[in-house]
Amino acid sequence: MASDPRRRDGKARGRDPHGPYWIYGAHAVRAALGNPARRIRRVLATGETAATLPADAMPERAGPEAIAALLPPGAVHQGLAALVDPLRPPPLAEVLAASPGPVLVLDQVTDPRNVGAILRSAAAFGAAAVIVQERHAPLEGGAMARAAAGALERIPLLRAVNLARTLQALKQAGLWVVGLDAGAAGPLDAAALADRRLALVLGAEDEGMRRLTREACDLTVRLPQTRAVESLNVSVAAAVALYAVQAARPERAA
Repeated sequence: MASDPRRRDGKARGRDPHGPYWIYGAHAVRAALGNPARRIRRVLATGETAATLPADAMPERAGPEAIAALLPPGAVHQGLAALVDPLRPPPLAEVLAASPGPVLVLDQVTDPRNVGAILRSAAAFGAAAVIVQERHAPLEGGAMARAAAGALERIPLLRAVNLARTLQALKQAGLWVVGLDAGAAGPLDAAALADRRLALVLGAEDEGMRRLTREACDLTVRLPQTRAVESLNVSVAAAVALYAVQAARPERAA
């Protein structure tokens, strides 16, 4: 029996994590077309959309319904989709050398849309990379790329077999590991951390960081928020923390 092409990203039974997948939406596909590191196997576009693409994109013309049939139910493709291979993440040391920005570490954040939104914020606020677990994290896929709005092509997404060891490697590289925890005693004081390069650790929205992850942090802090809500969505919390950290740096870009 043929596999269902409308499978959910990262959730399909037996999906090859190194195999191709469909990305969709104007920002995601156009960013992929502009990324020399991305292998693109096919590009499907409606007639009007195809006319706006670079000549070397060589899109196949297809109707909106034909494109939608290849994607998850309800996917908003804007007349554009591409079959791509997953990106090969660079080594951690290479990532840290390429950018002075903070690193985001996600502990069991499983929603691909949240990871995509975090990648988008990472690109907006100059982060060096986003690190997820090898397991208990979504595969790179269409929903993630759509939520990232092109940032998946710009921000390295690394996978850690052992998150605690990865945090130790970040410490050895000179980063100060700060965990965001709603139950922490003190709030995030970005100004006090302005002279340090940070790794910001965020846990799953329902359970937060696991105990071993929390214990591996140099410091745990909470976001200074009112009691009107119990917690923020993890992607919103990441954006707030990144903004606070980058705004506190004297060398921040105008």
